[in-house]
Amino acid sequence: MSRPDLTPELTQWLIEQASAGRAPQEVLEAMQAQGWDEQAAIDAIETVVREHVERRAAEQGLPPAHPVPSPVGFNDVSAIAVDGHQVQVLMNLLLPRVTLFGGLLSDAECDGLCELAGKRLARSTTVDPATGANSVHAARTSDSMFFTRGENALCAAIEARIARLLDWPVDRGEGLQVLRYGVGAEYRPHYDYFDPEAPGTEVVVQRGGQRVASLVMYLNTPERGGSTAFPDAHMEVAAVKGNAVFFSYDRPHPVTRSLHAGSPVVAGEKWIATKWLRQSTY
Repeated sequence: MSRPDLTPELTQWLIEQASAGRAPQEVLEAMQAQGWDEQAAIDAIETVVREHVERRAAEQGLPPAHPVPSPVGFNDVSAIAVDGHQVQVLMNLLLPRVTLFGGLLSDAECDGLCELAGKRLARSTTVDPATGANSVHAARTSDSMFFTRGENALCAAIEARIARLLDWPVDRGEGLQVLRYGVGAEYRPHYDYFDPEAPGTEVVVQRGGQRVASLVMYLNTPERGGSTAFPDAHMEVAAVKGNAVFFSYDRPHPVTRSLHAGSPVVAGEKWIATKWLRQSTY
């Protein structure tokens, strides 16, 4: 039998396993031992967990969830071909929703972005939650600049590749931001979504709605330090040239565990390009 009934008892068992933090692979294997086809079991697990999370969210008064890019499923492919460009899937975490891609950018593309951005760098800013305007903040000590979307051939090619990889339209993304971190520079723990309780959020979501996902692309490999840290997951991603870390947040709330930080550079410097994705046309 490829798909036994999803009984109330099995549903409750799946919720208990997820709540206890049991490894998804173990749950999947247990269901297969009971006659479940692998894909049917995966679909059942995802459905039960998603519906449970939504019920709990409603009970707790959390903001409603919205669709997010989902480039890789559970127990999915290890590489994705995008226009002949082979992108490796190096790591895939369900909570927080984080995927590490290998070889998203070539060395030449990384170097090209750095060269194009270099003369336009200035002290990085953040969105002021009170006004929605950009302002310098002590928590962010990098230099940066923004390209407009499709500003040049290199940006357009990278943005098209990202759109196909993440299955998210180009026009639902902000322009690429390139940042340079020197020794000691960092971005302390923060969320990328706009706080729905902040007065300035109404201004920044008028165009494109909320941010729903982030893609951080590493344009060089620092001598030491400069990782991307996810404190709630007790995890960090090393900055390796050409690789990229993707993470999504289906609601603007800490329950997504999408808190992250750019760790201080200890030696050398770090260059990254960041792509933020929005709910709707930006």
